[in-house]
Amino acid sequence: MSRCQNHEQQKQDCLDFFKQGGIWKRLFTGFRNKYESYGHFSGKVVLNNLSFEDIDELEGFFGLNYHGKKSVTISAEKFVKALANSKYANITPYEILTEYFDTPLIAKSESRTLKENNIKSIEFDFYDDFKETPAVRFLEEFENIVKNLSEDLIAWKHMLWLCAEIYNALPYLNKDKMYLAVFATRLTGNPHAFDQGTTKGNILYRVIQIDLKYRHINIEASEIFPAYRRKKSYLLAGIMIDDISNYTMLYNVHGIKTDGNIHQGIEGFYKEKNIVQLPLNVIADLDRIECIDNTIYIVENPSVFAMICKEKSCMCMNGQPRLAGLIVLELLAKSGISIYYSGDFDPEGILIAQKLSQFYDGKFIYWHMTQDDYYKCKSNKTISKKRMKILNKITDKNLIPAANAIQKYGMAGYQENIDFLL
Repeated sequence: MSRCQNHEQQKQDCLDFFKQGGIWKRLFTGFRNKYESYGHFSGKVVLNNLSFEDIDELEGFFGLNYHGKKSVTISAEKFVKALANSKYANITPYEILTEYFDTPLIAKSESRTLKENNIKSIEFDFYDDFKETPAVRFLEEFENIVKNLSEDLIAWKHMLWLCAEIYNALPYLNKDKMYLAVFATRLTGNPHAFDQGTTKGNILYRVIQIDLKYRHINIEASEIFPAYRRKKSYLLAGIMIDDISNYTMLYNVHGIKTDGNIHQGIEGFYKEKNIVQLPLNVIADLDRIECIDNTIYIVENPSVFAMICKEKSCMCMNGQPRLAGLIVLELLAKSGISIYYSGDFDPEGILIAQKLSQFYDGKFIYWHMTQDDYYKCKSNKTISKKRMKILNKITDKNLIPAANAIQKYGMAGYQENIDFLL
């Protein structure tokens, strides 16, 4: 057997010996951590809570009496000396640790330098791959997004590239709009890749925030509608995260597009005196909405909406406000429109009315939402105690009388039973 072969056999025998006892993994883990800190084999390792088997292993190798001890301190010098006196004298501590953990030992200083060099190489590749695209200007911002997502530079690079690919694919850059699932499928092949709460979903949102900052667009957070900021941010990037049912219904209104021209589709419904159902992607192209007498009457229920659509401008919120409805409110406010709003007399309906009043940046009047109106439309449908607790959130003095009446009788009231005259 050659000298090299003999050394390899000794190293394997040494490794087999130390892998028999569990105490050696604890000791070597300690020495590996010391090596990473100091850059060489040194320091001391304290072994606590030793079993009888651990004591036997240590005594057999070091030739010392540790009987009755629950804690033993092993120095690097002590280990080197014991190793030199064993049949594994030709094997170095570095070889043992490297083979035991099946990975090279790298000091933290050396590791940092290596990582920094690898990052510089990745950055060079980034500029090379995306030099002809809009995303190239945002490398530093993208690095801030992914810097804490993974210690693995391969995964880190993959997410960095994903940031750039997301940015370059934002639909608004091509004056386009698409639903989130379609965007995700085109980019990743998975329609749920960018769902809220996922890592990729969070990356998408942060990329969009970088873009909005670059465009000097600031969307204020809304405590009234917590999801509003995220949904509006996506929409401004050309991505619609609500489903296709995100629309609002209008009547007798004019739509002015962002280029200053009348929206001819909406104008056609106005001239024909027909209700128009506007999806989110159409609303997103409008700059403002104009109404008859600078006033619009808004109700919660579609059946009531159909009943009041005569000579005035009208709108239907259709229950809980979606983004489409909230953006319409913004467009109405921009035109200085006064709102007359009426909703159902149940806890959810009263709370919706209050939230819309707080959200609207203009004149907002509660319409047929008094205590007397509640008496006129009170039904025999009982409201559960759990739902009744919603009324504790009502703070608007104009809604409190109706809320108190609902609390007193415990019955819901519905808009369909009110005689609306415009």
